[in-house]
Amino acid sequence: MKQINRLKVVLAEQNKTGKWLADSLNKDVATVSRWCSNVIQPPLKILFKIAELLDVDIRDLLVSTKKYTKDD
Repeated sequence: MKQINRLKVVLAEQNKTGKWLADSLNKDVATVSRWCSNVIQPPLKILFKIAELLDVDIRDLLVSTKKYTKDD
């Protein structure tokens, strides 16, 4: 399964749980769990809300599609 989002990583970095996120978004814990495991992806509108809740740039929640070199 291709990793698209970094939600699980960012939650762990901030010592937050999927349950906390589910409660904050008024979503089912199972839905958030599927987002965290990249089984499904949150809608863009929800991704913006997640970024606000975690106080991160939305790009921090996504796996980069560009490989950067130190010359970039």
